[in-house]
Amino acid sequence: MRCWVVLGVLWAWCGGVVAAAAVAQDEMVLIPAGEFVMGSNRRDDKGYQERYGFEKPLFVNERPEHRRYLDAFFIDRFEVTNGAFKAFTRATDYPEPMAWIQNGYNVRDDKLRTAHVSNLRWIARDYFHLDRDTSTMDKESLLEALFEIQRYRDRLPVASVSWYDADNFCRWQGKRLPTEAEWEKAARGPNGNEYPWGNEWRLEKANTGDGIDSDEVVMPPGSFPQDRSYYGVQDMGGNVSEWVADFYRPYPGSALEISARERRHRVVRGGGAGTGHYALSLFFRSPRRAHADPEMRSTDVGFRCARDAE
Repeated sequence: MRCWVVLGVLWAWCGGVVAAAAVAQDEMVLIPAGEFVMGSNRRDDKGYQERYGFEKPLFVNERPEHRRYLDAFFIDRFEVTNGAFKAFTRATDYPEPMAWIQNGYNVRDDKLRTAHVSNLRWIARDYFHLDRDTSTMDKESLLEALFEIQRYRDRLPVASVSWYDADNFCRWQGKRLPTEAEWEKAARGPNGNEYPWGNEWRLEKANTGDGIDSDEVVMPPGSFPQDRSYYGVQDMGGNVSEWVADFYRPYPGSALEISARERRHRVVRGGGAGTGHYALSLFFRSPRRAHADPEMRSTDVGFRCARDAE
């Protein structure tokens, strides 16, 4: 018997341990034990805050730069996909992201196959936003088009999930969310790179969303092979930002003051695909720290998982 117990907004599995084999294990990368550079001493000497109207000073929460030691751990090479998260929801009856209901991704293939052609036409138009005249399409062509959309969506990184959703998925896979320090070490390597690939900004290396003429700016993990860290972890510069395990706190030795509301926030790492000033290089730096209420669901925030090295 399967069941979920609601603990506030945290769902807990109570029907026993689900075998890790229930979902194909994502390829993981071993990050060796050792020290690395965390944080930065960077300052806003170019006046970005005033120029772009940012509410808070930039880079303050990254200070001071310091060295940290971590034991060895594994981290997913790629961001968790919609397809993997869908397998989780269907194996456990976990609630699906609301965004899936709004865009039709939650519809099962067998439901589409058994739907009347007239229903498929409005589903394709109103939910899938198929850019074709659906009124002239027969059932076979409609199904072909809709399945093509669904299979592409399977490959995209899951987003519009809360911190709790991410945490529960990782636990179900026998993993956990990476700590903030683990995420940063996997992104920066042993030498403290500014970006996953090195210290020089290159717009073409990561999916910032810049120049993509589409409402769907995120892309399948690995689409930007040069967005690769020293250790071979992909898409830590762009595509979607990622939840990590930690509560938002100042680094040791920092003068940063945070509010009581912010102390309830969880840290978000990495750059998300966006447009305008959000494509500025500073949003894709590996030391950059963002934070959000753990119940927040955003179209450009997803996650990856980690586990201890045994």
